[in-house]
Amino acid sequence: MWLAAFLAFIGGIVLDLAFPSVGIWPLAFVGIAVALVTLIGRSVGGGLLVGLIFGLSFYLTHILWATRYLGYIPWLALACIEGVFWGFGSILIVLAYRWMPRLSTRPVVAHTATAVLVGGIWTARDLFMGSWPYSGFPWGRMGISQSESPLAHLTSWVGVSGLSFLMVTFTALAIEWFRFWWTTRRVHGTTEREGAWRRGGWGVLGTPVAALLVLFLLLPAFPTTPNGTMTVGSVQGNGPAGYFDDRSEHSVLQAQLDATEPLRGEDLDVLLWPEGGVDWDPQAEPTVGRILDRLAIDVDAPVLMNAVTQRDGLFYNTSMLWEAGEGAAAHYDKRNPVPFGEYVPDRWFYEMIVPDLIGRIQREYTAGTNSPVVDVDSIAVGLAICFDVIYDAVIWEGAADGAEVYMFQTNNADFRGTDENLQQLAFARMRAIETGRSVVNISTVGTSQVIAPDGSTIDQLPEAEPGYMITEVELRTGLTPAVILGSGIQFVLLWGSLATLITVGIVVRERSRRQQGDV
Repeated sequence: MWLAAFLAFIGGIVLDLAFPSVGIWPLAFVGIAVALVTLIGRSVGGGLLVGLIFGLSFYLTHILWATRYLGYIPWLALACIEGVFWGFGSILIVLAYRWMPRLSTRPVVAHTATAVLVGGIWTARDLFMGSWPYSGFPWGRMGISQSESPLAHLTSWVGVSGLSFLMVTFTALAIEWFRFWWTTRRVHGTTEREGAWRRGGWGVLGTPVAALLVLFLLLPAFPTTPNGTMTVGSVQGNGPAGYFDDRSEHSVLQAQLDATEPLRGEDLDVLLWPEGGVDWDPQAEPTVGRILDRLAIDVDAPVLMNAVTQRDGLFYNTSMLWEAGEGAAAHYDKRNPVPFGEYVPDRWFYEMIVPDLIGRIQREYTAGTNSPVVDVDSIAVGLAICFDVIYDAVIWEGAADGAEVYMFQTNNADFRGTDENLQQLAFARMRAIETGRSVVNISTVGTSQVIAPDGSTIDQLPEAEPGYMITEVELRTGLTPAVILGSGIQFVLLWGSLATLITVGIVVRERSRRQQGDV
């Protein structure tokens, strides 16, 4: 147990190194392997403890950037609750390792089925953590660690959750392969061991591992159809857009205007600004509206910008397509406001615990319900605002509603100098591959990038510097299997894995009861 606990602690840190900013993607498989090996043969309590240590080690490292916003209490609270979920999910993996091998005396069937169920349970835990409580926290999913690896293209077929499942299942198969070899080596002599391999052990059990490896490496990304281009001017103002930044009136807007100045007179189809790029609602502040009117005229294109809006007494984080003389021709309200950042769920409860921290969050944003797609001169543009990008449903809905390109607006000013913006950028890259669409990801302070449908970087702006990009962005049509089947894949992985584990447990228990009765 002490060795397993120590390895779990190290394994969580190793797993984090697979994600940006370090981004050594093969370490994801090492981290997964450590997490699984330390659970094999454990009791329920031991699995909970080892899983808790691994989960805490990973999340305390992975989201250390959260301290930049409200200090150590929110970081510890979020990491601890994710660690607890990780620990309880580890109990299910322990049970899978305990029960599944009892269903069959054939090694190939037992070991392969065990690996598949373990991969499903792991992914089911990810899906649960990504949806509950308060819309969940789908950050740190295994698939995202592969945003710049040779495996990223698989996301276009099975989505991020599907890729996570394949990664864990592959790793679990490799472990089962080794366990079978090791067990046979200890039990049988050399001649008998070679006979066991010939009877279908080593070679047959290795076949699923080899097949998955071939699938990983050789299957191309699902092709979508090119449908012309559009010229996008995107601007990173690097203004004082952070929650606690010292700003004067319209200072963020002025920073955006200054960085946009070189684009006046350029031939653009749309000018893209980041989340929080405008200090005031231009629909309520005529002065701001006139500034945007003039800007749209000067660049001869609509301005896709973002500001806080208020309607019927409710606040929204809103992206607007601003056209000269017409105002907001289209808008999208952020679908997933950040809990404890943009609103406080169950405020009365948390104010009793940490009133000073909760008191800093004055404004309560409401979740939007409108389509995440706007029409820009007959081109359907899919949108996601900051935290939206980590939720599959928003992205899939945009593609289903006809988006030919994605434009993600974000404000990373509260996390300057941390891994947060690069981890979020990894999500943006995977969304490009998953949907087969170009992505323009623009931040107030960086890092901003234009990403091709295959995940390659077309253009970028460094962090903490004002700048702009003028990019001829390819448009695409057609839906990938990830978009069409993604929700179904998640349903099967979540509920199918849980149902399988329960069924296996019932069968194993019934067999054990009958055997005891026979005795």
